[in-house]
Amino acid sequence: MGAEDFAWADGLRRAHFPPERNKVPAHISLFHHLPPSLLPELSDRLKASCAGPPPLGLITGIRLLGRGVAFDLRSDGLLAIRDELADAFRGLLTPQDQARPRLHITIQNKVEPPVARALADQLKAGFRPRPLRIAGLAAWHYRDDGQWSLAKKASFRSARVLI
Repeated sequence: MGAEDFAWADGLRRAHFPPERNKVPAHISLFHHLPPSLLPELSDRLKASCAGPPPLGLITGIRLLGRGVAFDLRSDGLLAIRDELADAFRGLLTPQDQARPRLHITIQNKVEPPVARALADQLKAGFRPRPLRIAGLAAWHYRDDGQWSLAKKASFRSARVLI
């Protein structure tokens, strides 16, 4: 995400996500588990995918996850990039990653359902769709100690105002 959008989303995540469960910053997941052996090829593909302008993004609503809350995101361009990567890695994806994701930014998870429902209701009360700047793509590595570390990051070449 762009810096302003990231600060907004990550601030909400830090405010509403149980701290002991919040291991990564606010993000949009395209895949949940890629084999570590793909990292060299993934690095090249992320750079190639970011060679042009960033895709447009629009936050379209609030999603109640049962035990959490997320912002729904619409981005045909980001899904097209994801589809290209999925096609390149066909046969290596987990069943979960074979399915096309419903893009979202999780700001709360692993809480009791009434807590999640209260936050969803609060956010829905003042919600208006808003553009989201998509600044780049990244891959994270899950370490043996239960932490996450950034494995690769690529930024889109040019920024443009999103509608």
